[in-house]
Amino acid sequence: MKRLIFSTLTLVTLLLVFFASMWLLDNRVSNFEGDAQVYVRPGDSPRAVIDSIAAQTTIKHPRRLERVFEQYELETHMQPGFYRISHLHPSVYVARMLRHGWQSPVKLVLSGTLRRPCDIARKISRQMMVDSAAVMAAFADDALLVRLGASRTTLFSLFMPDTYEMYWTDSIEKILERQKQAVDAFWTEENLALAAAQGLTRHEATVVASIVKGESNYAPEFPKIAGVYLNRLDRGMKLQADPTIAYCHDYSMNRILLRHLSIDSPYNTYLYAGLPPGPICVPTRACLEAVLHPDRGDGNLYFCADASFNGTHRFAATYGEHLRNAGAFQRALNQRAAEKKKAAI
Repeated sequence: MKRLIFSTLTLVTLLLVFFASMWLLDNRVSNFEGDAQVYVRPGDSPRAVIDSIAAQTTIKHPRRLERVFEQYELETHMQPGFYRISHLHPSVYVARMLRHGWQSPVKLVLSGTLRRPCDIARKISRQMMVDSAAVMAAFADDALLVRLGASRTTLFSLFMPDTYEMYWTDSIEKILERQKQAVDAFWTEENLALAAAQGLTRHEATVVASIVKGESNYAPEFPKIAGVYLNRLDRGMKLQADPTIAYCHDYSMNRILLRHLSIDSPYNTYLYAGLPPGPICVPTRACLEAVLHPDRGDGNLYFCADASFNGTHRFAATYGEHLRNAGAFQRALNQRAAEKKKAAI
């Protein structure tokens, strides 16, 4: 009898040790050699997630991970999202993370040239779960834009190029709300006063900044370019800004030619005086700052590309000086074309 009791106690103890060990291994001990990053899309299976993890790091006990995934019913309860799996995570934590949607944030980077709605939609859809069609639909949703204080005409003013931490599954509405917060944060009372000092409203300053962005990617010259256009506005001159012509033609040409200037559009600043109805691209913070702190020079009214082709411009206060600068650039352009033609022979 004593032997039976001893054997029973021994068996119970071994079972307790076994189950305790299993619990500890699942709940407290890491099951991964290294870190992994997993994107879970709607309809993805637990098997696909395990395969994704296994492609990035070693799973110490694959069957145990499968069993925990089954226990948490991830086949039907797994939440879409972006998840970072640490080498410190036990299997149960990963299962809970996927079941409850404990996502890790991703970085949404809006940078570069954003001059068409489709450019913005493509950039967002490449980084977030939302597809470009949904982004474009939001851009055409007048009710949504009004709620955000924008319209189709002022769409570009809704964005502030920067890097944002968001969740991969965030809707386009949430993404746009985050953009609005960033833009509104820029337009402090101080910056509104600086715009007013230049004779501009917030909207008008954004439009000028978008033209500055269209003219150059060389940030040190932004204040001078802004100064030229502000000087022209003050004198009642037509802006005659080539980027607005490119906008009228949906940025479909490499060079602005004389025939392009005749297009009848309120954005054609060669035909119509004053500012166009809305921004022609998404201006950067640097371009906005340039409009608020312009370098008006000695009343500069003109500029053209430098003859050295170094990406900078020559600025002029008089038309005669501008013609000399433009002539120098044209001669340099002709010489470069001749050299290319000679080299091709």
